[in-house]
Amino acid sequence: MHYVSTRGAAPQANFDEVLLTGLACDGGLFVPEDWPRFSDADLRALRGLDYSALACRVMSPFLGDAIPSSAFEEIVRDACNTFDHQAVTPLVQLDNDLWLLELFHGPTLAFKDVALQLLGRLLQYVLDRKNERVTIVGATSGDTGSAAIEACRDRDTLEIVILHPRGRISEVQRRQMTTVTSANVHNVAVEGTFDDCQDLVKAMFNNRPFREEQRLAAANSINWARIMAQTVYYFHAALALGAPDREVAFSVPTGNFGNVFAADVARRMGLPIKRLYVGSNRNDILTRFLKSGEMAATPVEPTLSPSMDIQISSNFERLLFELHDRDGDAVVRDMNVFRETGKFAIDEARMAKARSVFDGASLDDADTIDAIAYFYRSSGQLLDPHSAIGAAIAREKRTDAGVPVIALATAHAAKFPDAVERATGVKPTLPPKLGDLLERPEHCTVLPNDLDAVQTFIRDSVSLAA
Repeated sequence: MHYVSTRGAAPQANFDEVLLTGLACDGGLFVPEDWPRFSDADLRALRGLDYSALACRVMSPFLGDAIPSSAFEEIVRDACNTFDHQAVTPLVQLDNDLWLLELFHGPTLAFKDVALQLLGRLLQYVLDRKNERVTIVGATSGDTGSAAIEACRDRDTLEIVILHPRGRISEVQRRQMTTVTSANVHNVAVEGTFDDCQDLVKAMFNNRPFREEQRLAAANSINWARIMAQTVYYFHAALALGAPDREVAFSVPTGNFGNVFAADVARRMGLPIKRLYVGSNRNDILTRFLKSGEMAATPVEPTLSPSMDIQISSNFERLLFELHDRDGDAVVRDMNVFRETGKFAIDEARMAKARSVFDGASLDDADTIDAIAYFYRSSGQLLDPHSAIGAAIAREKRTDAGVPVIALATAHAAKFPDAVERATGVKPTLPPKLGDLLERPEHCTVLPNDLDAVQTFIRDSVSLAA
C-alpha cells in the first residue's frame, strides 16, 4: 500500500511514513494510492466478527507490510480493551429505521477515542522499532485533545502539545486535558478560535526546519491512521443492520470533516451506503457548500456544540481531491483561492458527484435544545448537543422505507451537562472514574495567536521534559 498527497507534489509514502509525518511535505493530506475493495461475499464473511477482529480485517489492507499481522492484532485488541462496552460501539434503536451508534464508551467519553487509542499504540510500536521520539502537535475544538492526551500520556517515545481555543470549549472538555499531570503532556490555550489553532498547527508542519528539529507528528484527523480507524465502526453498524444485502445511511455531526469522510472511505471500499448526511450548527459552511457549490468562510460563532464551531474543515481537502478526479494541481488552485479570498466554487458536474452521496442540514442552538428534549421524551436517551444534531437530521432525512439511518452519538451527554440540563431538566453525571474531575488542579499555558510564541513554548517545554 502506497500513499499519495492531495496536492500531488510529494513523493509516495508507505504506512510508517504516513503515520509519523501526518502532513505531506507539499502541504497536502495523505490518501491511499488505490482504495481497497470488499466484495459482497467479503462483506458477508465479516458478519458476526467481534469489533477487534472486524477492525483488523478492515484496516489490514491499509498497512502494507509495515506491521506484522500478529502484532497489529495485539495492538487493536489492546486498544479495544480500553472501552467500557463489550461491543465497543453499540447500536441503539431510537425509532423505526432510526438508530444511534454510540461512540462514547472510551476513556474520554468521545468518538475520538476509537481512533486515538489505536494511534497512540501504533506510534509507540513504530517508534520503539526505530528507536526514535516525536513531538505530537495537535489542535482541538474539544474532544480530540483529551483523547490524544489519554492515548499518548506517559509514553516514553512521545511528547504531546495540544492547542485549544481559550474559553471556547466546555469545562469538562478543558479539564480532561488540563488536569493530566504526565510530564510528556503540554496544554496551550490560544487566544483565538479553533481555526486559529488549526492554522498554527499547519504552519508548524509547513515550517520544515522546525518540523524536523522537533520531529513533529500529527494526532489530528489530518493523520491518515485516524481516518483508517474510523472506517471500522461504519462497517460494524452497517453489517449489524444487514449489509451488504441492505443499504444504510449515516447522519454525522461534522466539524473537521474527518468522521464523515471516514464513512465515504467505507463506501468506496464497498459498503452499501446510500446517503451521508452532514450535520452542522450555526457554523454551517458545509451545509451551504452542498446547497450552493461555493465554499465560503464566515466568522466562527460560539454555539452549544463547540466541537463543530469550525469554518475551515481540514479533511474536506481529501474529498476535494476525489471530486477533482485526484488532480492535485486543481486542489492547490482551490486551496490557494480559498486562502486568498475566503471562498472558492466547484463546477456543477463535480457538485453533482458530491450531492449523489452527501446532503447537509444545520440546527441553531434553539433547534439543538429542542432536539435534545425531543429524544429524551421519545426514547429516554440523553444526547449531547452534537449527537442531538446528528439524530435530529437523521429523523428529518429518513425518507426511504427500509433504509435505516444511523446517527452518530459522538460524545457522552455529561461532557455538556449545562445544555442537556437546560433541555431536559436532567443533569447528566460523569462516570465514577471522572467523578472528581471538576476538583482536580489544572495545568495550562495561555498564549497569543502567534506562531513564534507557540514555537518558542514548544522548544522550551519539550526540551525540559525530554
